[in-house]
Amino acid sequence: MNTFKISRVYLFIFILTVLSACNTTKNGVVAHRGAWKKNNLPENSIAALRNAIDLKTAGSEFDVWMTADDSLVINHDPHYNKMLIEKTNYSDLIKFKLSNGEKLPTLYEYISEGKRNNRQTLLVCEIKPSEISKERGKKVALKTVETIKKLKAEKITCYISFDYEILKKIRQVDSKVVLQYLEGNKSPKEVKEDHISGIDYHYSVFKKHPEWIKEAKDNKIILNAWTVNEAADMDWIIENKFDYITTNEPELLQQKLKAKK
Repeated sequence: MNTFKISRVYLFIFILTVLSACNTTKNGVVAHRGAWKKNNLPENSIAALRNAIDLKTAGSEFDVWMTADDSLVINHDPHYNKMLIEKTNYSDLIKFKLSNGEKLPTLYEYISEGKRNNRQTLLVCEIKPSEISKERGKKVALKTVETIKKLKAEKITCYISFDYEILKKIRQVDSKVVLQYLEGNKSPKEVKEDHISGIDYHYSVFKKHPEWIKEAKDNKIILNAWTVNEAADMDWIIENKFDYITTNEPELLQQKLKAKK
């Protein structure tokens, strides 16, 4: 079998694994902004993504903004080096390196790395609501989806956002992609009615609304919680059999899950 055929086989297996995981995973570890904390890597860096993939986490989350000149970049906060990303050109942003010497990664670079030697880690793409306008947020969403499709990574990527309209816009252009809502102000039934695939709420929301755990399972939508870093909170989420657990401590969570097998 030649190299091309082998690559296609691995890709096919990976896609089947990811699609299956969306419906059957229990307590899958999602590295929040990559696996960065233990090794003191920059959040959302290429190195943190690679570390999450090497750890074989179920997913690795990252955050997308669009610069003033329409470049899609990966960063959690709206500001980078005290510059507002949405009002700054990419060429000005990359004058300042990340703490490990990397430049601020573009979405294209990040997804390209996420595809490399990756057989099981879902790329969890958070599209940040625009601080300029709702319409700009939707534009960012469509441009992000377009970039990921161009890279042929749509089968290994899901989208999350605090902006419900962003998710609904993505659903208009892609009927199959996995979408998860972050804000915590809608019931699982409401989310399902709008064809959103799952809820990814702060764990405190589920402690306030424990009935939503059963409601999500009964409605067969994805159940995810963020950002679960304390051991006691991990235990509670594990006991309630969430599909995914998003954490800054993927190594600790993996150890706990292994110990419970």
